[in-house]
Amino acid sequence: MEISARNEGSVAVLEVAGDIDGKTAPAFQAQVLAQIQPGARILLDMEKVGFMSSAGLRVMLLTYREATGKQARLVLSGLNEGVRTSMAATGFIKFFTVRGSLAEGLAALE
Repeated sequence: MEISARNEGSVAVLEVAGDIDGKTAPAFQAQVLAQIQPGARILLDMEKVGFMSSAGLRVMLLTYREATGKQARLVLSGLNEGVRTSMAATGFIKFFTVRGSLAEGLAALE
């Protein structure tokens, strides 16, 4: 799992590639939480994430709570069907703004 970060205007775009599982979830958590600052606007581009285990889902919930606590806006884009289904089954997907593409995610943060 790798995360590359860049800015698109005032939005921090984090492109995540690889699986988010028990082995990679701690690194994912550390890198994503470091980006969540008060009032931040963050787009997690998940198009290259093939699989997310329960450890990944826990990190997503923690990420949501941290963003909410700091009044940051967080959007997910590019979720594949498997990840979307897992997030829907746990009820976590309702916590996030989800868009199909990077462009749609950026538009949601404007």
